[in-house]
Order: sequence, then structure tokens, then C-alpha cells
Amino acid sequence: MFGLFSKSALKKDKFDFSVFKTDMHSHILPGIDDGAPDLDTSLALIRGMRALGYRKLIATPHILWDMYRNTPDIIREKLELVQEAVMQQGIDVEIGAAAEYFLDDHVEELLQKKEPLLTISGNKVLAEFSLAFPSMNIKSILFEMQMQGYQPVIAHPERYIYLQRNKEFYDELRNIGCLFQLNILALSGRYGKSVTELAVHLLKNGFYTLAGTDLHHAAHLDELNHFHIPDTISKLIDWEKFVNNQL
Repeated sequence: MFGLFSKSALKKDKFDFSVFKTDMHSHILPGIDDGAPDLDTSLALIRGMRALGYRKLIATPHILWDMYRNTPDIIREKLELVQEAVMQQGIDVEIGAAAEYFLDDHVEELLQKKEPLLTISGNKVLAEFSLAFPSMNIKSILFEMQMQGYQPVIAHPERYIYLQRNKEFYDELRNIGCLFQLNILALSGRYGKSVTELAVHLLKNGFYTLAGTDLHHAAHLDELNHFHIPDTISKLIDWEKFVNNQL
């Protein structure tokens, strides 16, 4: 079940992220959200991720209109800046970009206008919603995404802890065709006990097909460098379901 990782996931007692090849959720573009504030920080994070074993990084800056009014043009401009710097400094890693869309009125407007959404690969769109309370129109926005040919990927579903008492909502999202992305550090307790418990529930029930670091800053990178999955959780993971290396 988890033979892919059973021997190769450890390097000298350190988790080997190279088995993923691609990180599909990070905030490494400079100065446009709550991630890297400048190009030097972007490059430091990218070097750190390459040292962990990643060969491709897909930056997913927030599009959250009340706070981060990012557009495809803004994101592409920052991507080109980072790609040029990575090439000049000889860092052997591929850099791409999409976005992490907060499902709000702005995204509804984008869909109404048939504005193209940025995808992490193919038709896959990374989407999030409120971590504090349920939103009434989530499913209608996701349905409209699908009607326009996109496949929503729910970012860090284990962090919506108000769904502890309504886990059926995850089934509803899966039944309408959503994919689910694990925040890797949730397995080590980085976000608290309740989040880890939800991650375990989703693992047990086979929800996850993608894994991301959600890398924002040096503290996240340090935690990834010291990442450890408890044996009780590791035994639940069918690593072969994760398709990061196909992105």
C-alpha cells in the first residue's frame, strides 16, 4: 500500500520529499501576498525546497480580493522575475505559478465573466474558503467551476476544523468531483491537534490525491527540514494515491 515510500522516504532519518517531485502549493513569489516579501527571500525558500528534493515548484499566491488583489498579469510578472533569477543563479528547479482562489464574490464574478482561471496543471484549480466559518455558496461556485471545465482542488481541507461536526460535507465535495490537497505539515501537528485529527480522518477515508507544503516563510522551511510523521499516521497513508509527480 505504501511501498513507494516504505524504504525511499527516509534519507538518514530525514523525510525524502523527492518522491513527490512537485510541490503544488506555495507562496514563494515576492511581495504579492503573505508569503515571500522580496526576491531574496523567494530565492532562499526555493534553494531550501530544492535541497529537500523538490524538482518543480508551483507558486500559488492568494487571490483574496479583500486583501490580495492579484491578477494573472501580476502573478505572471512576478513569476518571470523569479524564473529569471533562478536561471541566473543556477538553481536546478522548475518554477511555475497558478493561484490559490478564495471562494468569494470576486471568484463568482470571474466565473460570470468567463475570465480564465490559473491552473496548477491541466484544468486543476486550487481553491480555499474560510477557515473560521462555513460559507453558504461554496458548492454553487465549485459547480460553476466544473461547468466551465475546471476541476477544483480543495486546499488544506483538514484546516476547516468547524467541519469536525459535519464531516459529511467532505463527502459532498468529493461526490461533486473535487480533489483534496493535504498540507504536509498537518501530519506533524504544526496546525494543532484538531487539524491533525481531521487529516487522519481524511487519510483513513482516502480523500487526498495531492500534497503541498503551503510554504510561506523560513519557519515553514525549517519545519519541513525536521519533518516526521508519527508511525500511527504513516501506516494510514496510501502514498501511491498522491499524483504530485504527474504535475
